[in-house]
Amino acid sequence: QVQLVESGGGLVQAGGSLRLSCAASERTFSRYTMGWFRQAPGKEREFVAAITWTGVKTYQTDSVKGRFTISRDNAENTVYLQMNSLKPEDTAVYYCAATQRAGSIYNGPTYQYWGQGTQVTVSS
Repeated sequence: QVQLVESGGGLVQAGGSLRLSCAASERTFSRYTMGWFRQAPGKEREFVAAITWTGVKTYQTDSVKGRFTISRDNAENTVYLQMNSLKPEDTAVYYCAATQRAGSIYNGPTYQYWGQGTQVTVSS
């Protein structure tokens, strides 16, 4: 069982930056593909970004390309989401997720473990 704990959320003005962190309890963290999802009020959960276990490949949804960067530090069992040029439409609860399953990394059900989420609010 992998436990994931997100941190780094908060309130920021449009154009600002935040860095989310997700710390994993599992010492085999380096073998998991990690993803970030978000859910805004009244909307479905959506994929934001993912990174393979090696860290070589990363994926982002189109709306965050060029603004958000996902990275990982396997020595620290932590994955990060650097968010720059934030917009009010980025406001959501952001969730970290981990998986060793085969399947689309863009789909929530592919992921086996989820964190509790961290709130990001971007004011205009």
